[in-house]
Amino acid sequence: MSGSVAHIWRYPIKSHGREQLDTIDLHKKQTMPWDRAWAVAHIKATANGAEWSPCANFSRVAHVPALQAIMSKLDTAANRITLSHPERPTLTFDPDTEAQVFLDWVAPLMPGNRPQSNRIIRVPSRGMTDTDYPSISLNNLASNRAVSDKMHTDISPDRWRGNIWLDGLDAWEEFNWVGKKISIGTVEFTVHQRIERCLATAANPQTGTRDADTLEALMSGWGHMDFGVYGIVSKSGKMSVGDKIRVLA
Repeated sequence: MSGSVAHIWRYPIKSHGREQLDTIDLHKKQTMPWDRAWAVAHIKATANGAEWSPCANFSRVAHVPALQAIMSKLDTAANRITLSHPERPTLTFDPDTEAQVFLDWVAPLMPGNRPQSNRIIRVPSRGMTDTDYPSISLNNLASNRAVSDKMHTDISPDRWRGNIWLDGLDAWEEFNWVGKKISIGTVEFTVHQRIERCLATAANPQTGTRDADTLEALMSGWGHMDFGVYGIVSKSGKMSVGDKIRVLA
């Protein structure tokens, strides 16, 4: 195996922007620091920020494709985040104290037939991932190329909203890791399960419009709608772009 880390991404506000990193410190049984640290609850949500809540409580790309085109830049020291979108002015704000300015900013991107965004919530102990355990997603660029070949078009890896992207592997090799431990840099993961994908991946990350039937491509090509795997950090450590991956057991 000659796989290595090609990209590292975090998503400070769930479904509302992505940020690329060169290195990251990961901690045992925790989500990636500042990944999905905040989530945007809609008016029908029951989530109150006291604990992890399912994704149905939140405004997200699966139902609001325009959100896919948001980019973010987080200043962790100041607790301020800058958001940009091709159809909106750049916004810098504190998600904990200036939620209304964000809600006003994002409102034009929300379709009228969806529950409108209502508040920002935060669970300090963990990121609001789609799983009820603290997951970090591991994704394979070769698998993305396989989907691109199947669809006869270039599918951006950004559609999958993954945390860690690996290159130098065979397509779908990551599925063989489920139930095993892997190491990247000085971090160790237990690979827990494959990731079943949703309509969010149909949205173009540059334009925020649905323009590719990724789910149909997965189902017709491979008989499933899975892409990438969820890992749980089993040993704390540091990971950087270029670090090699090893399967331990």
